[in-house]
Amino acid sequence: MLRDGTYREAQQLKAKDQLMPFSRSSIPERLHRTGAFPIPASLTQKVAKVEPAGKADVYDMTVDITQNFALAAGVFVHNSIDDDPPGAPRYTEARPAAISNEMLADIDKNTVDFVPNYDNRHQQPTVLPARLPNLLANGSAGIAVGMATNIPPHNLREVVAATKRLIDDPELTNDDLCETVLGPDFPGGGLIYRFEEERNVETGKAERLDGIRRAYASGRGRIVMRAKAHKEEFRGNREAIIVSELPYAVNKASLIEKIAELVQGKRLQGISDIRDESDREGMRIVIEVKRDDSFDRVLNNLFKHTAMQSAFNLNMLALVGQEPKVLSLKDVLQHHIDYRREVIRR
Repeated sequence: MLRDGTYREAQQLKAKDQLMPFSRSSIPERLHRTGAFPIPASLTQKVAKVEPAGKADVYDMTVDITQNFALAAGVFVHNSIDDDPPGAPRYTEARPAAISNEMLADIDKNTVDFVPNYDNRHQQPTVLPARLPNLLANGSAGIAVGMATNIPPHNLREVVAATKRLIDDPELTNDDLCETVLGPDFPGGGLIYRFEEERNVETGKAERLDGIRRAYASGRGRIVMRAKAHKEEFRGNREAIIVSELPYAVNKASLIEKIAELVQGKRLQGISDIRDESDREGMRIVIEVKRDDSFDRVLNNLFKHTAMQSAFNLNMLALVGQEPKVLSLKDVLQHHIDYRREVIRR
């Protein structure tokens, strides 16, 4: 019998183990493979037992989970900030990272339920025991039927510390937890603008509000990110903008190409040259400012017209039971704590 998309949507991101179905299904298939690095091509057949996926899907997922707080360790697997693709599956290797054991700990002790897979030939866990609050540590993004989730990654130490605080004092508020979880921790760096101005309807005056705390309290919000840049002087007292970090998910090669295109189209003024001097020591994009222009004006225009300033639209949507809910920071941590108690007692 053919099943429609609801078969997949019913298994989407859960507040318990905080994994998408694909990762949840494939991680147990890699259990105890912490020695030699097998090639990802050899994983396809194993994953196919429990997940209706093709070779390309399995490999894409393998690449994804070797990023951030990696659930897999890889050799020649990673993407780059220039969007260079990973090596072909026959040239790369991957195995579970040590931290993935925290997602699987005690799975063989009847701590979670198993159900038949998509064709009723094998068993797979409905959730993983998940000692880590993975939803916040690694974040998640995905689109389902009429729903979408977009959760940024966070600093693992901060998330674990906040979880401990909430265990000790369940009456803590979102504001209290925000003293420990300071905000998203995006790989690649960049700057986050915490505060935003909003006009008060009653007084007509602009008020300075903490956008990150508001987003964590409601489960929805807009987080503004900027590239990290500084000024350097070079030949003849001329100025250059040096970009050392970019906002989350911004492609360096595409950004440079876009800036050059805007300069040629006369939409960006005051730039005489742009080049990429990045190396193994780190990122270094050099944007030379014309002698008759200023560093600040050119930099502000770059923020205005390019991805050097972009926004992350936070939407912390997850399944609680079988019901999709938008969760606050405290909600996410509390659901994880409640689930861990359930696993331990079982």
